[in-house]
Formats: sequence, C-alpha cells, structure tokens
Amino acid sequence: MRIAIAGGTGTLGRHLTAELSSRGHEVRVLSRSAPEYRVDLATGEGLENALRGCDVVVDASNNAGRKAAAVLVDGTRRLLAAEQAAGVSHHVCMSIVGCDQLPVGYYRVKTDQENLVAQGPVPWTIVRSTQFHELIAKVFQGAARFRVLPAPRGLLQPVAAAEVARYVAGVAEQPPRRERPGVAGPEVTGLRTLARTWRSVTGRPLALLPVYLPGQAGRALRTGTLTTGQAEAAGRVSFAAWLEAGAGAAVAARGGPEPR
Repeated sequence: MRIAIAGGTGTLGRHLTAELSSRGHEVRVLSRSAPEYRVDLATGEGLENALRGCDVVVDASNNAGRKAAAVLVDGTRRLLAAEQAAGVSHHVCMSIVGCDQLPVGYYRVKTDQENLVAQGPVPWTIVRSTQFHELIAKVFQGAARFRVLPAPRGLLQPVAAAEVARYVAGVAEQPPRRERPGVAGPEVTGLRTLARTWRSVTGRPLALLPVYLPGQAGRALRTGTLTTGQAEAAGRVSFAAWLEAGAGAAVAARGGPEPR
C-alpha cells in the first residue's frame, strides 16, 4: 500500500515510517521539514501533491502550543478534505487515552479533532495511546536544568513510541473500523515513582519537588484518567527498562505490543 504519514518526522512518525517500510509499504513522510513531501497542515500547503495516489493516511501530527487547534482541528479538516479528493480509503488518527474525560486545553483540542474525524468524509480508525516514554523523559530532562524534579501526585501508564508504531502499522494495514481502539503501557505507575526511576537510571543527583496540581488536570492525574485497563494492546517495555536499554533498544529485543 501507499501510506502517507502526517507528522512523519516526529517521535511516533519516525518509528511508524520505519515499521511500515519494513513491511514493504511505500511510505510518504509529510511534514514541514520533510525532504520531499513538505506539508503545512495549518495552511494546507502541499497536501494535494502529497496525497495523490495514497491508500491510507496516518495522522501522527502534533502541536501542544498556542497553535494546537490550528494544526490539529483546522488542519484535520483540511487533511480530510484533501484525502476525500485524492480517494484515500482509510484515515488513522492518533489520539490520547482519556482525552474526552479532561475538557481542558490540549485535551479538549484532541477531543475536537476526534469528533471531526468521526464525522468526516473518510472512513476512519482513531487510535488512543497513553503517554510515550519519550515524553516523560523529555519532561524530566527539561526540569533537571533547574536541579529539581517535579513530583506531583498522579498516575500514568507510559508506553514506548516504537511499540505504539507497531500497533498502529497493523491498524493501517486493515480496513477502517470506525472505532477507537487503544494501546497502553505495561503498568500504571505513580509520577513520583517515574521521577525516582529517571533520577536513578540517569544518575542525576536531583531533589524531588512535591507539586500540587489544582483543577481538573490535577484531579485527572490523581484519579488515573489518563490510564486504562481496556486497551486493545499492551506494550511490554516498562519506563525503567526503556531508560536502561536506551531509546528503542529494549523494544527491538522484546517485540511489539501484545493483545490484551
């Protein structure tokens, strides 16, 4: 199949490109920095040419900043219209476990994006994932510059992006489901435990700073809203194993996510 990946140069997109290519598919990487198919979802520039002849589009694009809605909602509208014109038969949208239970900020934008896809003109599957190991590590790495690690109370279920990519590749190879299957990490872990793990594995002598997160976001973290026991597939590599093995090495050794 010819499969286009919007956001193909991002954390998930890079793994997904490699996975689908290894399965023999023709993959087109779409992003503002792609060497061949440069696409800007915020304006629609490049979409017509990039999607010509494609069978499937996986939208792994992301923007958590001020332009989140312009890229993820307005951009999705442009992307779906271009897919319809190009005759794309399956739109796979990447989303987040629990986003519809947390109507604030970025999560509201992701829910709006989901609704747009579900009501759109192209047959679809929406894959919800828990947070990537890469994201957790990036947050801790950034905080370490201030010689402390924020340690709020909360629960996450992180998963390796490479494992998510293997699951999503399988979804892209199948007919559209018009469902929201999920993929999650192997274990639910407290944020404070994740911080201690990162500190231990990286050997950084940093103090843990207890932080209270108010409002809906804080309650969602404390009650496990962003975790799930209902995911269709579960990753096998824990956050600690991922850190110890180096980015992606443990995934290659142990294989992809297993069905629940």
